[in-house]
Amino acid sequence: MSEPRDRPWMMRTYSGHSTAQASNELYRTNLAKGQTGLSIAFDLPTQTGYDPDSELATGEVGKVGVPVAHLGHMRTLLDGIPPGQMNTSMTINAPASWLLALYVANADEQGVASTDLRGTTQNDIVKEYLSRGTYIFPPGPSRRLIVDMVAWCAENAPAWNPMNVCSYHLQEAGATPVQEIAYSLATAIDVLDAVRASGQVDEARFGQVFGSISFFVNAGIRFVEEICKLRAMTEMWDRIGLERYGVEDAKARRFRYGVQVNSLGLTEAQPENNVQRIVLEMLGVTMSKRARARSIQLPAWNEALGLPTPWDQQWSLRMQQVLAHETDLLEYGDLFDGSHVVEAKTAELRDAAQAELDDVLALGGAFAAVETLKSRLVTSMAERTRRIEAGEQTVVGVNDFTETAASPLGGEGAILTVDPAVGPEMVADVEAWRSARDQAAVDAALDELRRVAATDENVMPATIELARAGGTTGEWGAVMREAFGEYRAPTGVGGASGGAIDGLAALAARMQSRPGGPVRLLVAKPGLDGHSNGAEQIAVAARDAGMEVIYSGIRLTIDQIVASARDEDPDVIGVSILSGSHLELLPDLVGKLRAEGIECPVVVGGIIPEDDQPKLIEAGVAAVYTPKDYELAEIMSDIADLADASS
Repeated sequence: MSEPRDRPWMMRTYSGHSTAQASNELYRTNLAKGQTGLSIAFDLPTQTGYDPDSELATGEVGKVGVPVAHLGHMRTLLDGIPPGQMNTSMTINAPASWLLALYVANADEQGVASTDLRGTTQNDIVKEYLSRGTYIFPPGPSRRLIVDMVAWCAENAPAWNPMNVCSYHLQEAGATPVQEIAYSLATAIDVLDAVRASGQVDEARFGQVFGSISFFVNAGIRFVEEICKLRAMTEMWDRIGLERYGVEDAKARRFRYGVQVNSLGLTEAQPENNVQRIVLEMLGVTMSKRARARSIQLPAWNEALGLPTPWDQQWSLRMQQVLAHETDLLEYGDLFDGSHVVEAKTAELRDAAQAELDDVLALGGAFAAVETLKSRLVTSMAERTRRIEAGEQTVVGVNDFTETAASPLGGEGAILTVDPAVGPEMVADVEAWRSARDQAAVDAALDELRRVAATDENVMPATIELARAGGTTGEWGAVMREAFGEYRAPTGVGGASGGAIDGLAALAARMQSRPGGPVRLLVAKPGLDGHSNGAEQIAVAARDAGMEVIYSGIRLTIDQIVASARDEDPDVIGVSILSGSHLELLPDLVGKLRAEGIECPVVVGGIIPEDDQPKLIEAGVAAVYTPKDYELAEIMSDIADLADASS
């Protein structure tokens, strides 16, 4: 017999681009179409604490999200969207305290108290070290900022989720379900232990703090396994709350999570197949009532090609609406209670994840074990890559069933492109903002923030005052960098085991007998793009192919890459760019290399639209690789041939 129909989950689309005004128009359009919550994507300069006029922001402004450099941008971004009524998710990590401060200051201007705000800051820095790359500070200070946010919200914004533990990007970096469960729970434990140790939250309020911790998970294509993964996480989180922290309120121990389904599995080849992938992955987080997502945002079918258009985002929203409102899914209790298959698989994942979690805790916790965890993820991704290249894991349209008719979904305007004028426009904007504000008030607020950062006082009040005074993202970032220092996370390449890909052993033999020694490959990631999975897999494959690999990680300036090429004398330079800044950065890089007399070939890999590829070749790039070029042995052979041809 059916039960009373459940309320649907919160429906979001992850969006933001170009400018605050353009993003506001997109948000209001999506809300009018039935979206029930906001999910804000910030551009890379904002995510890494820089203003649009920073050298590192060149080519990155407004590309993968919206630039928010000051309170004026937050006002524009949320114009006409009442902060006391909207549930807002902000994908922001290292500068999470700053963006929350801007959000609070904007609400305050409208007479909305912080106690009335509802939403989430992603704010999981461990997964930035492990997978996504938008970290700024070392682990200790980063954890301190999270703890201060948790403590401030407990008192001043109890309906806000100050810590959203994000296992989503762990799966994108190759994590198995067991690793995804264990590493995210270890991060949550690390933060909660630090909150308790800080003494900022009294024990009577700790149950509320535990209940404010939310999660953001990934749902892959193996949807039966994903259902069991979420059931296992639900059980483990409940047990952690009860046994480790003594939380008696069962409601506070609920595993509350939002989800975006897997982007790693979206393909450039036959991208229309991504529609059914997204739908099936959505089922993995909705079918089991006991472990159902509280909010869902779906990627668009063409995100492996570039930024989706508003119509593409509408299509993804309609997928959720059809499932929630047309089917009978929400009329029943849990469909899997009593299922021998689901219960056995859930128990298997739970027990394996508990063993992995215990191992991480024995290493000192997630923050202390970053280097070890990173190596494990790079190894897992290498194994996934090997399975696909060997045909052991089928990806329809990529390594099997590759025959296809021409798609009617492409053509001009199929991908949203950001106007190149946005960068200079935002530089002028932030300069005008600085010249029009009360500089004395800003200087005083910066001094107070600098003072507080050097103590153990909570940084949130001083951060909010800086937001109100008119400080900028880059100014906040500069003070915090001065106080805490910067950090370069481990690449994970040195300690990772490769995937034993067929063809690399023969290439390694070729390297041993090559006149002049093995090919020297410099792998470089310019700009602020921190998604390093591809670069890491190229580095591991090149090492397994017998090449000498120089890879120093993410976020390099063009001048740093040129200096490295001058010092290291590589045979080939491989550049990885996934943020859409390739047309700005690559011609600049090639030009500066040639000006220094460095003539080695430059190849690029990333999300490069087909129309842009001839422009890069014309600018001097020797080869372009996109996600459809998945055969690493073939790429390594190409690189060896290029090195031989230019030697």
